[in-house]
Amino acid sequence: MYEKTFPNKRFKHTIEFLEKHITKTETILDLGVVNPFSEIMKNHGYTVENTAGEDLDLNTLTIENSNASVVTAFEIFEHLLSPFTVLKSIKTNKLVASVPLKLWFSSAYRSNTDMLDRHYHEFEDWQFDWLLEKAGWKIVDRQKWTNPTKKIGIRPMLRLFTPRYYIVYAERI
Repeated sequence: MYEKTFPNKRFKHTIEFLEKHITKTETILDLGVVNPFSEIMKNHGYTVENTAGEDLDLNTLTIENSNASVVTAFEIFEHLLSPFTVLKSIKTNKLVASVPLKLWFSSAYRSNTDMLDRHYHEFEDWQFDWLLEKAGWKIVDRQKWTNPTKKIGIRPMLRLFTPRYYIVYAERI
């Protein structure tokens, strides 16, 4: 169903991880606007609502008012100035979140055309763990995977074995 190409490899790992921890009877609030992966979750039988594109650093009302039983956040926290505020505002007891990991051989992502599509944070796994724990979450499961490219060079070679994505399933303490 999914190829090994980006973003399909990431989507395959993410849906498998989600299905391992979240049942289809649970409802999901997916942080971020409707996107290809929220559609994949729906196609796999999940009931998903998304935030509406509001600046979650300044406005967490959608999160606070949600009745969803699970919050998902796939590659969202690196775009926020204060992910701690968002993590504290979540009322549900279950969180599935993924972030791109900081790569020592590559600088943080910064779009030249979209001012909102920039990474304020690229975490090391321990930093993301610490953020979650400080915000009142206990990590139950975690996984990492690589994101190789078909380009030639030293950095593409390093991407073959250096994990790029980190996903966790956490529960409120």
